[in-house]
Amino acid sequence: MDHLNEISVEELQEALDNVDGNKPTQRLLAAIAYKNGVTQTELAEWYDTERKTIYNWLKRFDTDDPLEQAVSDAHRSGRKRKLSEKQQQAFEQTVHESPQESGIDAPAWTPALAQEYLQETYGVEYSVPSCRRLLTEAGLSFQKPRRSTAESDENEQDEFYDEIRESGGKWMPQ
Repeated sequence: MDHLNEISVEELQEALDNVDGNKPTQRLLAAIAYKNGVTQTELAEWYDTERKTIYNWLKRFDTDDPLEQAVSDAHRSGRKRKLSEKQQQAFEQTVHESPQESGIDAPAWTPALAQEYLQETYGVEYSVPSCRRLLTEAGLSFQKPRRSTAESDENEQDEFYDEIRESGGKWMPQ
């Protein structure tokens, strides 16, 4: 690869000191090894990848960009959120209050309850695991009821067991 002839091993090692992340580090190490005589086929075996991948890694250096930028991937935004930012904030405020304040007959927020609420309120469908993530992003954490000691008042024990049966666990503000 002719374009690697223009870059010294020292420049590659200096760039290696200035990058973060596994992929950019791997790409720079592969380039350094290649400059030191390791073939693309050998590099593919070392990194347990295809020879074409190594070729693409080395081809990244054929640019006018700084080395640190050449070995880093561009930002990927991911999938667009189903809730707008305003809806997300309103949802977060809602789950910080009890479900009864929203007119829902439930003792605490659960991912399934949040799923139903989001569908009815905003018309968006989320999976239960995604609702769990949304509750965590809203600053809530899963709380399991703790057992109380056997010496506690019998009425308190009955209330405690009723609470366990009703909620099975709660999402509470941290």
